[in-house]
Amino acid sequence: MFAARTEPGAGGNLTSYAGPASYRPPFQHRVVEMSRYRSKHCYLASLRVFYAFFFLFSALAAAQTATPDHAIALEQQGKLSEAAAAWRSVIQQNPKDAGALASLGVVLSKEEKYSEAADAYRKALALNHNLPGIELNLGLAEFKQGRFSAAIPPLRAALSADPSSAQARILLGFSYYGAKQFAQAADTLEPVAKSDPDSAQLHETLAQSCLWAKKLDCAEEQFRLLIQQSPDSAPTHILMGEALDGLGRTQEAITEFEAAANIAPNEPNVHFGLGYLYWKTEQYAKARQEFDQELKIDPGNAQALAYLGDIEWKNAHPDAALPLLDRAIKHDKDVRIAYLDLGAIYLQQKNYKDAESALTRAIALAPDRPDAHYQLGRLYQATGKTAEAEKELHKVKELHEKADSLVGKMPSSPTAPIPPGSQ
Repeated sequence: MFAARTEPGAGGNLTSYAGPASYRPPFQHRVVEMSRYRSKHCYLASLRVFYAFFFLFSALAAAQTATPDHAIALEQQGKLSEAAAAWRSVIQQNPKDAGALASLGVVLSKEEKYSEAADAYRKALALNHNLPGIELNLGLAEFKQGRFSAAIPPLRAALSADPSSAQARILLGFSYYGAKQFAQAADTLEPVAKSDPDSAQLHETLAQSCLWAKKLDCAEEQFRLLIQQSPDSAPTHILMGEALDGLGRTQEAITEFEAAANIAPNEPNVHFGLGYLYWKTEQYAKARQEFDQELKIDPGNAQALAYLGDIEWKNAHPDAALPLLDRAIKHDKDVRIAYLDLGAIYLQQKNYKDAESALTRAIALAPDRPDAHYQLGRLYQATGKTAEAEKELHKVKELHEKADSLVGKMPSSPTAPIPPGSQ
């Protein structure tokens, strides 16, 4: 009635019959199962110990056998992670091997692990400052991370060690630019730009550096070169216009912005820039058209809103100006002309509290501009604050005298460009 079955046991094959005589009490079953469990897990534990010792001895063997030649061979084969591990093994054998640390940095840079690479280069430099090319590599690793200020010292050292290195000079110039040290960027890039007239990126970076460093003749020269190379580049025409405006040649600047607007009518800020120049030359009807066009492209353009409000205020339409100015400061709380006009309108309406708040904000944004000080002085006069009024009006006089003295000392110097929105 019952079929025979075979079960593995500690003593070989145990044959039994699944009849009443083979019945085991529950406790006996548990003993058998626990015995099997222990045997199985003792085996697994022994296996784990074996593999742990195997990998440990393998790692130790690798550490003992890793050599610079082996690491270099792995790198040449493109096995960068293995090469990095090999260099780390070499360094583990000799932690003061500056060359191995530098080589590890090279491999990590190829893996685009620039932070780790920079750390390796710094350790190598600490051990041997005379390793060739190490400052350049460190500067490049920092530059690749966007850490421009950190890139400057090693790149400066690299250029000092090899003044003929175009790579070190360009990287240093670009790092100065990224760190917003525009005068240093212009001085560094100008020599190498003369020897490479076809590099648009180099000349564009130099042109913008000159523009923001207020070296406007340099900026004009570079932008003219760029326009010759790419006459249909709207951004180049825009930057050229900014340089010309800074040189006081506003009509020529308008021509450049008009060219940019024709080339790229939907380019952000091109219509605002052209409108600003029309506004500056009191061509308010044309300015209004350009600001309206900018708002069609970007309805939240705070500067366009502010200058439209200013035109309404200049045309004696304060009720039309107020909503435009309010919208402007809701989009951007740093548009100075909006606060200046709001202060003047509130003062006219005898809303002295809001006028004082707006004018104080305008002064905070540009303390050296006399117009807001003058309006605030008038406000204090109207409210009977004589001492405060005298203080503000005296400040106005000081600022005008300062401006006059600067003009007397530098009659031929161009006026620095004022970015739109800082008026």
